[in-house]
Amino acid sequence: MSSSTAASGSGDRTGTAAVRPPMREALVTAAFRLFLERGYEQTTVDDIVALAGVGRRSFFRYFPSKEDVVFPDHERCLAEMKSFLAESGAEHEPVARVCDAARRVLRMYAENPAFSVQRYRLTKKVPGLRAYELSVVWRYERAMAEYLRGRYAGRPDGILRADTVAAAVVAAHNNALRSWLRSDGQGDASAAVDHALEYVRAAFGASGGPAVGEPDQDVVVVVSRRDAPLWRVVREIEATLGRG
Repeated sequence: MSSSTAASGSGDRTGTAAVRPPMREALVTAAFRLFLERGYEQTTVDDIVALAGVGRRSFFRYFPSKEDVVFPDHERCLAEMKSFLAESGAEHEPVARVCDAARRVLRMYAENPAFSVQRYRLTKKVPGLRAYELSVVWRYERAMAEYLRGRYAGRPDGILRADTVAAAVVAAHNNALRSWLRSDGQGDASAAVDHALEYVRAAFGASGGPAVGEPDQDVVVVVSRRDAPLWRVVREIEATLGRG
């Protein structure tokens, strides 16, 4: 929702009206200005709404708590991620799909690098915000795990694999994201996250293990004397594999 200040009376309507930022954005801007000037703990909701020029009711219409104003876009991003995963089809490789879901979170951070770096610095200083952030990260991980549990249903290790892959995706994504934030948002965040997620895809993707619904491949072990000639070792391997 946005609002603007219209010209009053019979003034020149062709002139440029003073445009106010959307109320939600104004509250976030006011909050972070005060957090930087006074500190997070010393800033109250009343301080924020006074600077933004709105009432307390307006604040709580957008943010359930002061912590939520620090992470204003996570609810939207989480909802988009869940929709993205829900729209997945059988043609989508599961690990690649959750990696793509994680990239949507990165885009949220990369849309406004200055704000993301500012929030990262603030969160490091405030234990309560770090705990809040962990709860947000857990919700992303749970969304991925629930999708993967559905894709791996019927496998003896389906739940274990789903939860392990989801945790690995979140860990890889966050490792690259925090490195980018520590650099003050310099460099290509997408390239760093892609590099990190490739580790997960290589380890757990279609090429990193048996495909969903397929049995594990047999492992053959051939025992031979250390001094046996190579041709005999090869013959033993061929015989064991039934190719003699």
